[in-house]
Amino acid sequence: MSTATAPRISAPQNRKNLGKYALFSVFSLMLLYVLQHNERFLIDHSDPVWQHYQPFKWWLLPHGLAAACALLLGPLQFSDRLRKKYTKLHRVLGRFYIAGAVIGGPLGAYIQWFEERIGGTRSFTIATILDATLLAGTTLVAFAFILKGNVQRHRQWMTRSFFVAIVFLEVRVIGGLTGWDQNPAFIETVVWSCLVGALFIADIVIYWQDLIASRPKARAVAAD
Repeated sequence: MSTATAPRISAPQNRKNLGKYALFSVFSLMLLYVLQHNERFLIDHSDPVWQHYQPFKWWLLPHGLAAACALLLGPLQFSDRLRKKYTKLHRVLGRFYIAGAVIGGPLGAYIQWFEERIGGTRSFTIATILDATLLAGTTLVAFAFILKGNVQRHRQWMTRSFFVAIVFLEVRVIGGLTGWDQNPAFIETVVWSCLVGALFIADIVIYWQDLIASRPKARAVAAD
């Protein structure tokens, strides 16, 4: 009588999974914090912040929906199980992510430009335009690579895209925890700092993933 055994997970795969769980745990905590601290007005129509959003509220709606697609669907694109077991769903969600990034980023830049009429600064608009350009640009490069069948490059650029996307959360978490969200000059500095760090941190994650993936191959070559 045979006994079924569970497939053994290699040490490199374990480290890769642990890294993913850690990153997405931090992402989840940031998302929950921002929903509670910054986005409570969405369920409270008496919140005075609606007066601020009134002049551009109809631009805010598609921006919010598109950006939410990018933020919420982004982590699912890195699931190996989803990609291998539900390939078609992975592709469909990926297209929604691309649409969210390409539409949400530019709309956010437009809203920030619109806010110059009610006291927003031009330098903040420039930072937002750069953020939108990086988000749309890295996402479209990732899409171009998957159309060519280059999965490795696609995943690398999707990693960069996602780290640019979560700048939205990072800025609000840092601003809320430090109290700097009440000071536009400080928040602008935080935005620039997070933008600079986004691609740098993404490349560290890519290097770490490639290093883990290359170790079993190196051991196999050495054994031969």
